[in-house]
Amino acid sequence: MLSRSTLSKAPQAVGRLGGAMSRTAAMQRAALLHTLKPRHQQASAVPESESSVAPSTSATTASLAQQALAPLDTFLRRHNGPRPSDVESMLQALGFKTLDEMISATVPSSIRLPSELSIPESSLAERELLAHLQVIAQKNKVFRSFIGTGYTDVVVPKVILRNILENPGWYTQYTPYQPEISQGRLESLLNYQTVVSDLTGLPAANASLLDEGTAAGEALVVCLNAAKKGRKTFFADENCHPQTLAVLRTRAEGFGAEIVTGDYRSFDFDTLEGRLAGALVSYPDTYGNIGEHKALADKVHALGGQLVVVADLMSLTVLQAPGEFGADIAIGNSQRFGVPLGYGGPHAAFFATTPANQRRIPGRIIGVSRDASGNRAYRLALQTREQHIRREKASSNICTAQALLANMAAMYAVYHGPEGVRAIADRIHRYTQVLAAAVAAAGHTVENTSYFDTLRVRVQDAEKVHASAVARQINLRRIDAQTVGVTLDETVGRADLEALVEVFGGDIAGIDALAAAAAPTVAESSAVPRSLVRQSAILTHPVFNRYHSETEMLRYITQLQNKDLSLANAMIPLGSCTMKLNATTELIPITWPEFSQIHPFAPKEQTQGYAHMIDDLERDLALITGMDATTVQPNSGAQGEYAGLRAIRAFQASQGQGHRNICLVPESAHGTNPASAVMAGLKVVIVKCDAKGNLDLADLEAKAAKHREALSAVMITYPSTFGVFEDGVVRAIEIVHAHGGQVYMDGANMNAQVGLTSPGHMGADVCHLNNHKTLAIPHGGGGPGVGPICVKAHLAPFLPGHPELVNADGSPKSSVGPVSAAPFGSAGVLPVTWSYIKLLGGPGMTSVSQVAILNANYMANRLRDHYSILFTNANGMCAHEFILDTRPFGKSAGVQAIDIAKRLQDYGFHPPTMSWPVPNTIMVEPTESESKEELDRFCDAMIAIREEIREIEEGKQPRENNILVNAPHTINVVSGETWDRPYARQRAAYPLPYLRERKFWPSVSRVDDTYGDLNLMCSCPPMENYQ
Repeated sequence: MLSRSTLSKAPQAVGRLGGAMSRTAAMQRAALLHTLKPRHQQASAVPESESSVAPSTSATTASLAQQALAPLDTFLRRHNGPRPSDVESMLQALGFKTLDEMISATVPSSIRLPSELSIPESSLAERELLAHLQVIAQKNKVFRSFIGTGYTDVVVPKVILRNILENPGWYTQYTPYQPEISQGRLESLLNYQTVVSDLTGLPAANASLLDEGTAAGEALVVCLNAAKKGRKTFFADENCHPQTLAVLRTRAEGFGAEIVTGDYRSFDFDTLEGRLAGALVSYPDTYGNIGEHKALADKVHALGGQLVVVADLMSLTVLQAPGEFGADIAIGNSQRFGVPLGYGGPHAAFFATTPANQRRIPGRIIGVSRDASGNRAYRLALQTREQHIRREKASSNICTAQALLANMAAMYAVYHGPEGVRAIADRIHRYTQVLAAAVAAAGHTVENTSYFDTLRVRVQDAEKVHASAVARQINLRRIDAQTVGVTLDETVGRADLEALVEVFGGDIAGIDALAAAAAPTVAESSAVPRSLVRQSAILTHPVFNRYHSETEMLRYITQLQNKDLSLANAMIPLGSCTMKLNATTELIPITWPEFSQIHPFAPKEQTQGYAHMIDDLERDLALITGMDATTVQPNSGAQGEYAGLRAIRAFQASQGQGHRNICLVPESAHGTNPASAVMAGLKVVIVKCDAKGNLDLADLEAKAAKHREALSAVMITYPSTFGVFEDGVVRAIEIVHAHGGQVYMDGANMNAQVGLTSPGHMGADVCHLNNHKTLAIPHGGGGPGVGPICVKAHLAPFLPGHPELVNADGSPKSSVGPVSAAPFGSAGVLPVTWSYIKLLGGPGMTSVSQVAILNANYMANRLRDHYSILFTNANGMCAHEFILDTRPFGKSAGVQAIDIAKRLQDYGFHPPTMSWPVPNTIMVEPTESESKEELDRFCDAMIAIREEIREIEEGKQPRENNILVNAPHTINVVSGETWDRPYARQRAAYPLPYLRERKFWPSVSRVDDTYGDLNLMCSCPPMENYQ
């Protein structure tokens, strides 16, 4: 799990275009147009400037040969948007001759790295990269895994694989905070909520969580918040999945909750009277037994608690819904609805509950509202619950979820429909019946009293059974020396069944007779209690009964995609979100079977490819951040924050300083920062910022001194959330260290740091990275994300562990509990970040940072005559993002930031970040991937909008009925039979000439947020709403 930055530190020289040697003009043009040097050469022991020795003839020949034979598919020129001539003209507009000169005016010299960033085995061309990664991938052995424990193999419908998972129109979308240009994924996520609500029998569901373990932790907090004051005890049945229990215990620590485990069937709940907040039970449990939980629900309710049920969506298609037997909350993993294993993730967890809890639901909720024209429209509902609003009062730090995977699961239900998913469930159960009978006939004992798809089998020698399985490239669950587990799934065929029967020493000749005798459906099976057979209907909404041919399904997916603006349409300049290129080469490997079909608990000898890649990645991330060790377990940036703060707290406890519980958080911090601090059991103290947006060092020092005996940490975002490289960051770090605290650096803005400076170089103790920002994992419309943390050596022993991460003697590798359900979090998308780093290398990533800063400053410079730029450094420079002050327009024209944002949609752009970190402003981050032409188009749009505001200021348009407050304009509005607005239709729709060729239409008019919250509807509207 850990990587040391001291590994593989051989210095490497930076490849440069051209060179010191004489070349022909043709060779120079070829180098400029087609290559950076594909690999870095070992640096000379004597710096070039100090060497008086001329290169040898052989060295000259080798260098020329390298240039002549260099591959043409180098990556940096494809990743960075501006061409070399554009870079030159943009620098000239800013008054600089070189990128280095610009960086010197932007980044304080006191924090600049003393040497160039060097990454081993990097700067590969695209084909080289894929060939190299294929060699690594082949070290993984793709066995048939019947391990279960919440993860199964699946059949991903190819129409969903190709048109959602592999489609940039879906995976490059952002979280749907702008509903007018997000109706497609909002509808799909509403479908997901409807699937969850239907199957669990609970009316309020969210749009996904990170994984099942995290969902259990969130359920715990909901129960604590709903309970009477002082109730801090939570019961967890011992037959839940081990990783779920482990994450639950981790989450409980920060809230001071007591987790009591036992067998719910025999536990004396009366001993918890007056203390019980809730109880957790699995249905079916980790060994496959299907319990009857009505009596448990009644008992828990009588004691004042809530019942949380960990459920399996596939089994719920044929089993009684948890809501029907009294569950208050249902959680689980939707992975088996068409989402690949991916070595543990990413997968979309679900969370459903009663109306009494709906305003406590963690994560995002899709709701139904209406637009300005009175039409149905979808939106993110109840946003005031979210961490960026509630900050230190939040009980959850959920930011990124698993939207892309939730969309896949939703489409799986849409494609198969109610009959299809029931047929899949019944088929799985038939196979399980046959296997159970064959195993019993072979002389073993099936210990289950009931089952759906999982068997716990008592054998004479478990090792012998496992050896027989491995010989057939099959994995079974290891329980103990005489017990094995086996979980079947929808991919199982006759050949698999025969192999499994042989593993247990059974007779395959009897399979036909056993199959003929098996109950055809769960409803007729003696293996399922009659009282638990599902009677209620599922998936009755038309959307689940309409698109069952591939033609219709393809058109439905495309119809929704066309409603959403993604990076496939235009720049998404969201400040602090880093919507950069998600390169196709980086994404291709995630669907290779060697990565996508590996169970997270597969034996180590079968996962050497993943081990190689993860070790590479953890080492490279440590080098990039200037740290000593890394874990990739956190599956979101907010989880990274949480894990980093827990590492600090565990270290301090080991030093006899467990009493340290104060976390200093700047008032400009990301909303997840204070929320994560609270989750880690810390008390938040806010530190002021000065008028220039800088951290107020005097206030920081005063509060650090005041709390010096209890100071645990400070959380610093760098560059600041105001978009500036602050000069005082090193001093801030020194202050906190001097008063006994540790320094957590938020990596949300690392895209401006890589290769120029680093958290470790500045003196931070821990940082997290957003792989879905800086390191090119797609945002997916709101997830997946990966949030690795990198730490200095003293914190390395306190990175999160996991029940599966053990030493050779069986002892845990870390005493600190896991934050994610899988040992390596969302490992299935780690090939994206690995590829990004290996394609670019140190020089390439440094160039990325430089161009990201160049693009932002170029745009700020173009717009500064039209809008005030709120924060810059003493040289007038911003970092990789900048804030436009739109507040004066409220007084001068009645125009707010939201009006400008909605009008930008008419110009074909996703609006920048709105009203954060400064209310009623907009924050722009273009990233390095956008071309000068796209930057200019955006600037032209913003300048044109400023002129539209001026018309209001001058009385040429009314304040209450103008082109901004009526924005965005849909095609239905501008093509309607009547037009009563004081401006031309053409101006509403085509305000600039480029829109005639490249127009993206919002699919609804401005959405009414208030109506949606007052009339909350979180599942597909009833049929009459469509008539």
